[in-house]
Amino acid sequence: MRTQDSLYIDGRWVPSTGTGTIDVVNASTEEVMGTIPEGTAEDVDRAVAAARAAFDAWSTTEPSERAKVLRALSDGLAERGAEIAEVITGEVGMPLKMSQRIQAGLPTVVSGTYVDLIDQVEWEVEVGNSLVVKEPIGVVGAITPWNYPLHQIVAKVAPALAAGCTVVLKPSEVAPLNAFVLAEIIDGIGLPAGVFNLVTGVGPVVGEAIAAHPDVDMVSFTGSTRAGTRVAEVASSTVKRVALELGGKSANVILDDLEGDELDTAVRKGVGSCYLNSGQTCTAFTRMLVPRSKHDEIVDIIRDEVESTWTLGDPATGDGRLGPLISDTQRERVRGYIRQGIDEGATLVTGGDDAPDDLPTGYYVKPTVFAGVDNAMTIAQEEIFGPVLSVIPYDDTDDAVRIANDTTYGLAGGVWGGDAERARAVARRLRTGQVEVNGGGFNPLAPFGGYKMSGNGRELGMYGLEEFLQTKALQL
Repeated sequence: MRTQDSLYIDGRWVPSTGTGTIDVVNASTEEVMGTIPEGTAEDVDRAVAAARAAFDAWSTTEPSERAKVLRALSDGLAERGAEIAEVITGEVGMPLKMSQRIQAGLPTVVSGTYVDLIDQVEWEVEVGNSLVVKEPIGVVGAITPWNYPLHQIVAKVAPALAAGCTVVLKPSEVAPLNAFVLAEIIDGIGLPAGVFNLVTGVGPVVGEAIAAHPDVDMVSFTGSTRAGTRVAEVASSTVKRVALELGGKSANVILDDLEGDELDTAVRKGVGSCYLNSGQTCTAFTRMLVPRSKHDEIVDIIRDEVESTWTLGDPATGDGRLGPLISDTQRERVRGYIRQGIDEGATLVTGGDDAPDDLPTGYYVKPTVFAGVDNAMTIAQEEIFGPVLSVIPYDDTDDAVRIANDTTYGLAGGVWGGDAERARAVARRLRTGQVEVNGGGFNPLAPFGGYKMSGNGRELGMYGLEEFLQTKALQL
């Protein structure tokens, strides 16, 4: 049981001005694993005031000094990696071995990338008779989600600090305990008071107070499209910069020139890309687009892969590759989509909305596959955020591209083909921020972000750092 009774504001652990607390529930046991303060708008005011007061000094700190802080942050995350993984496995339900590599390992890597990237920033450049300078944008409000909680925090906090900004962080109240570990690390590495502040609470109170605050210069938000549009609406009253990383409904296009082992590999990898973190991934490849002539063959491969490999189990013991969903609310939401898929005429291949017999406790949903899906169906258009894969047949390459782009989202996608150049050509036609070609791996230095209703702005690498910079021209 982790009881967190204080917020981190102006370099100190302080009580909230409110008296409420929020329970954090273990996704596997359904038991309370911790509590956090239910912060208030007054707490946000205190945190923003501290960040504003700290900005002038921090923004003029030499980049090399900021790099030392980021190195210490990365080292601190590495030292507490086992603890972080265990906490997030409880909060989110990702199997522990995967949490060690992804939920704890990735934030360590990402924070470390900015140690070197700071030196690559062109802080000043001459353009004719002008000196164009890059400056930190100011006080940043970071509002983060629960599915990859610490990674999403670090993807905002690390580049903001590298740029010379100060930060007020509101983590998801569903998975917030890892943020307190981060604050403890920051408290121990000598960051000046007020540069980083942590205020926990619910979105309609703390999140809206951050987005509306006149002394917050930028809001960086990751979460649902519905919540993101609200953040943008609230923030517009003060005309601050808003970066949004929102939902997705990513298509994985299996091209018709794949045969034999290549086809088998592409399909099985595609299943994994859909089910990572029990499907609670904004980039999940939840639509597999397949040649109509190979639809049944591919469905057979998918069925074998799901039923033989993607087993449910206790994430703490590593008994399965899929853990529970984050909450009872999310579980019921996903089950509702499964029922809707059946009602709309999709063919249920495996899984379903009934509870697994051997896991009576925990927010588990069976890995589910639908075949013969029409892209107009609800399960093909709306983000489910659970282990549900829709197999959609197409007639030719143009049809595949049309279907892939026939969604309000544009965050990610994949293309698999026997001819690498052809696969790249198809990837260029997808209206998404990232496309994996033949299983290309995640790159923490590449830009991450979306088209259309998947958001705006970019995270990670130099592109992520530049989001937190303002441009000024000195006419000489």
